[in-house]
Order: sequence, then structure tokens, then C-alpha cells
Amino acid sequence: MDVMGYIPVFSGGVVDLIVSIQRAEFAIDITLEDQPDLQDIPGFYQNGTGNFWVALDGGRVVGTIALKDIGNNQAALRKMFVAQSHRGQGIGVAKELLETLLGHARMAGLREIFLGTTDAFKAAHRFYEKHGFEALEGNDLPSSFPRMAVDTRFYRLPIRGQRHE
Repeated sequence: MDVMGYIPVFSGGVVDLIVSIQRAEFAIDITLEDQPDLQDIPGFYQNGTGNFWVALDGGRVVGTIALKDIGNNQAALRKMFVAQSHRGQGIGVAKELLETLLGHARMAGLREIFLGTTDAFKAAHRFYEKHGFEALEGNDLPSSFPRMAVDTRFYRLPIRGQRHE
């Protein structure tokens, strides 16, 4: 398994992975058309301190994670999805994606990362909490945080070891 930065050739695999998990596993009534960020990943994520990564297994997209620059040395973690076939069992796809993102965040001098998720993603809550994310109320988010209508739980992670420390 390899983690690498997004390039347009991965577009179809990214969309298939994310939309299928949202709709089939979590019954969220969302389509590609509802997610303009997925229709322009370079324009939405790959600027400022942001980026978008994919996990590949034999050339197939099996995981994604994104970092959206929201200014003030802060960013939003978005689009963290791992194919059901690559979760658990010590495979480590989610952990490797998160470690890639955090390494980038430290190098970019970010102070904090915020994220929003739904109540339905219970395993994600445990994963984020295990990796140091702290729950917070939606009204404690920075005003620049890109809130999604489906998000009901929010987290913050202070970044330690960034280059400007």
C-alpha cells in the first residue's frame, strides 16, 4: 500500500470510494453533485497549506484524506475515508493517511487542525480521539471552518513540533 498526493488520474477512484461509503454504508443522501470539492480537488484542497492524499493498493484507491487551508495557520481535515476491505486487521491505512497529513501540517507550520463528522461515524470518533483529537462544540470552531450540513460532531487537534515552534 502506498500513500501519495492526489493527481487527476485518481479522480474516478476517489469519487467512487467516497460516495459509495457515504451512501451505502452510512445512508447519507449525498451525491457527487452535492460535493463541489470532489469535482475540483486541486482547486479546493491543493493550495496554501492544504493538500489531498490517496492510499493505493495495486493502483486502486482504498483511502483518502484532505487538508483544507482555512487561514490563521489552521486547517480543516476533510474527506477521510477508507475502503471497508482495508479497515482494521492491522492494515493501518487510516493511520498512515493521518500520519502523512500530520507530517505535512507540521512542515507547513500549522497550529491546529479542526474536523467535523457525523454522529453515524462511531469508529471515526474513536480513531480521532485515540490520535489526540479533542471534542469541541460547533460554536467553538473558527469562523473560516467549512461546515457541512451533515456534520454534528467536531474535533480539534493542536499541532506540536511544527517548524515555527
